[in-house]
Amino acid sequence: MVIKFDSYYIDKIQEKDAWKLCDFMIINQDRFKRYFPKTLEQNLTPTLSKLFAEKKVKKFNLKEEFLFTVKEKETDALVGLIYIKELDWTIKQGEFAYCIGYQFEGKSITSTAVKELSKYAFEVLGIETLQIIAHKDNTSSVKVALNNSFIWQKTLKEEFTPTGEKPLDMELYELYK
Repeated sequence: MVIKFDSYYIDKIQEKDAWKLCDFMIINQDRFKRYFPKTLEQNLTPTLSKLFAEKKVKKFNLKEEFLFTVKEKETDALVGLIYIKELDWTIKQGEFAYCIGYQFEGKSITSTAVKELSKYAFEVLGIETLQIIAHKDNTSSVKVALNNSFIWQKTLKEEFTPTGEKPLDMELYELYK
């Protein structure tokens, strides 16, 4: 399963992505430490990234969580990650989480990738409701939701606690099939 758009492509996580994943997380650790702390801490060394990739491939194959890589077509460089997680197959719901490397921010890559993966989630996975949970000050993440016609639903009180901070209220956006 590969989805191509512009100069990029989306693919499911693979074990061979471990080295690129480690490099990507280390280079962007200041960007990711607040909203992606768990993924970051699991990818601080090549060995940790290898274990992380193996675990995520298993979860993907078991349909427990879907992690996708976004890469440049020309260089095969890893530019972003997109999860479809918090899956509830009973109500056919999943949540997006995403991050992009600092040098690729502001190029609509994440918005386009979420658009393509929303189609995939609805048409292939059979999901009927997709969610994005973002902090109101994370304007880039909110923009991804709005660019993809996700509709604000409500504020989730103390929904997320960044490392070393007090709990934050988060905004819930949803998109329906």
